[in-house]
Amino acid sequence: MQLGIIGLGRMGGNIARRLMLNGHATVVYDRNAAFIENLSQEGATGVADLPALVAALEKPRAVWVMLPAGAPTETTITVLGDLLEPGDVIIDGGNTYYKDDMRRAQALLEKGLHYIDVGTSGGVWGLERGYCMMIGGDAEVVKRLDPLFDSLAPGMGDIPRTRDRKSDDDRAERGYIHAGPAGAGHFVKMIHNGIEYGMMQAFAEGFDILKTKASESLPVEQRFDLNVADIAEVWRRGSVVSSWLLDLTADALASDPKLDGFSGEVADSGEGRWTIEAAIEQAVPVPVLSSSLFARFRSRQQSTYGDKMLSAMRFGFGGHVEVPKK
Repeated sequence: MQLGIIGLGRMGGNIARRLMLNGHATVVYDRNAAFIENLSQEGATGVADLPALVAALEKPRAVWVMLPAGAPTETTITVLGDLLEPGDVIIDGGNTYYKDDMRRAQALLEKGLHYIDVGTSGGVWGLERGYCMMIGGDAEVVKRLDPLFDSLAPGMGDIPRTRDRKSDDDRAERGYIHAGPAGAGHFVKMIHNGIEYGMMQAFAEGFDILKTKASESLPVEQRFDLNVADIAEVWRRGSVVSSWLLDLTADALASDPKLDGFSGEVADSGEGRWTIEAAIEQAVPVPVLSSSLFARFRSRQQSTYGDKMLSAMRFGFGGHVEVPKK
């Protein structure tokens, strides 16, 4: 299949590469001309602007927008809505607020355009590992685009199949789902990221306790000089807390046990805040998720070793750089 891709940064560029490796054609655009040139040399069709991208695509067109949530995505989709023709599809693969998806889908439908929202997880490792995708939008349109999603997804790989699972749809086992109507994909991804905050915070706090067990504030006989890199490594092997986040933690500690290369001033993206808002709207108590968000706010005032651990994990899966203060 052919896909237009707008936004060739940490994830967008690798989405194009993974598709091309699986035999799909891509037409690519980014404000950074170097990104376009690099992908053109790898087989993509690079274009200079959005009208050129639309002109280079075969009908019915499909355009994947991979830009930061908010104004960049909103503006781009508005322009595409005027350039595309009935039957064409706009895919938002960024971290958009799900209520914006619902609004956009309705507005584009009035123009005869389809809108698909794809909550995309995989970070900078997606080219190698594939992308876990949670998709919202019209079921028939999603089905038409299935070859693209199937190529981007991790596939079944060597993960054991879930015992007693019964389903006529194996897409979840292959790494992607059609979650529901427009907005459902990004809603599921939003909750995914809220859970991610809580899991990361648990690791960060636990390793903070381990690291500070040698503190001079403790009686001498109660101090342990623990090797946190070895602890992360042994937990990766057979422990019930083994996970990709723990793998990334072990990677960070192996190269920088004191985590001096990280600021500990941990940023938060919109999904964590939106998850808490959804919990309030639905009257669902989320003490762990809310505390993990507030811990990130606190980290920007006074950071700890645990906060540096959060920074290290964010860099590990998403390439998010949080530079130490000079």
